[in-house]
Amino acid sequence: MRRGAVISQFFRTFRPLIAALLAVTVGCTVNPRPDYDQAGAKIRRATGQDSWYRPDDEDAIERRVESLLKEGLTVDRAVQVALLNNRNLQAAWMQIGMARADLVQSGLLSNPTLDISMRFPAAGGIPDIDANLAQNIADLWQIPPRKKAAQHALTQAILDLARQANQLASSTKTAYYQAVGAQQAVEIAQKNLDTAKQSLDLTTVRQKAGAAAEVDVNLSRAPVLDAELALRSARLDAAQLRQDLAKLLGVATDPAGLVLLDPLPDPPSDTLDAEALVDLARAERLDLQSAAQAVDTAAAKLQQQWASIFPNVALGIASERAAQKAQGGRKYLADTARSSIANGKLTAPDIQPKSERHHIRNVERNLGIFTGPSLNITIPAFDQNQAQIAKAVYNYREAVKAYQNADLTLSQDVRTATVRAATAWDIARFYREQSIPLAQRNLELSLQTYRAGQATLLQVLELQRFVLDTRSRYVQALREAAARIADLEQTIGLPLRDIRAGVPASQPGNS
Repeated sequence: MRRGAVISQFFRTFRPLIAALLAVTVGCTVNPRPDYDQAGAKIRRATGQDSWYRPDDEDAIERRVESLLKEGLTVDRAVQVALLNNRNLQAAWMQIGMARADLVQSGLLSNPTLDISMRFPAAGGIPDIDANLAQNIADLWQIPPRKKAAQHALTQAILDLARQANQLASSTKTAYYQAVGAQQAVEIAQKNLDTAKQSLDLTTVRQKAGAAAEVDVNLSRAPVLDAELALRSARLDAAQLRQDLAKLLGVATDPAGLVLLDPLPDPPSDTLDAEALVDLARAERLDLQSAAQAVDTAAAKLQQQWASIFPNVALGIASERAAQKAQGGRKYLADTARSSIANGKLTAPDIQPKSERHHIRNVERNLGIFTGPSLNITIPAFDQNQAQIAKAVYNYREAVKAYQNADLTLSQDVRTATVRAATAWDIARFYREQSIPLAQRNLELSLQTYRAGQATLLQVLELQRFVLDTRSRYVQALREAAARIADLEQTIGLPLRDIRAGVPASQPGNS
């Protein structure tokens, strides 16, 4: 009981200091919702969409995805489903929560230390007690750079998430257009088969009329066989591309059940200035902004390492109470004898009141208690944190070089994407406006002359093959043109409508 009373007295003495330390740390919670809002704003800017995943809204997201799938998928709806339902993107949101937790942790004081030791006298009695409550005050100069680094890391996580969402949106658009283009390729392959069968039927009729030989029929049958093989290959390609789209959408059902409503888009009729796009990309590309945050993070970590030269400076309060030997019990017969001898007659010994004895004992105890400040410091005699400072310097220089490389790569990527997009759009327009009409017209004329006996079968078959190839190449050109739109959006970091709003366009041949 006596030992417990001593410890209780110690905590009563230092209760105000303990309460002050707890007040600094208690109530610090990890709440990433404002960070989710900030990430959502950047996703809206980078993708042009208003729906995306949030870790705190799982049930509503699942219902929204089901509704979009039932309505049928346009390009925008497909992007919405991907932003809501893609598991890789959902996992990336957790990086924001972890970065927020790191930021909260970076601002917390280290826990105080309490040292208590008790040493008991061999002959019994009150033990010697040493107690020391200390707080590492090095946090006072280490917390600011630590928080700064964690804040930059959090911003970087938000930018990385939004950039990943932009890339997912671009990949989804490409996959959507490829799936739609593959379906159109199936339709073209079916038309090609029908066209080849028409030629075969015409040759068969001419054979029955005696105007064509069996070799002519066999020549007409070869394109039919080729068209049938092309149709089967197109169907397989369409099925595989639908599976690719389903993976990006995070859909586990049969991809054949996906209803794709939008056709392949017509290629734009204008071009965009590459140098203006470079300036726009520098302002909008989230990976470049993330690289800049990485530089700031590295700079803050360098400051943190400089602040860690004195890693431990503990300031506290120390208390010590000296040991006291146990007092033996009083021998009243001996005390009576000594008092009687001293007075020459029978004399009772002096009896001290109990209250006085307790008062004297408490005074003796208090005289043995010492309390005062304490300081514990780790002296950097041999390790001045040189290695970690040097490492932080190299890390900072690496981040600067990475930023410079990202900026250089961005410039070249934008120019390349602009040229590829302009070329793909021009090729698609050429097929639509010139190659397709010419091929179709020549085939119609050859069929007319063949029926009239003024053209050979080989001429008809050659023109028919040209038409079939031109149709297939046109669909492929449309798919390529659509993919280049998605690539340009990813390279700039904005949807095409916002790119057009930010950069003046020119007509082909005038740029």
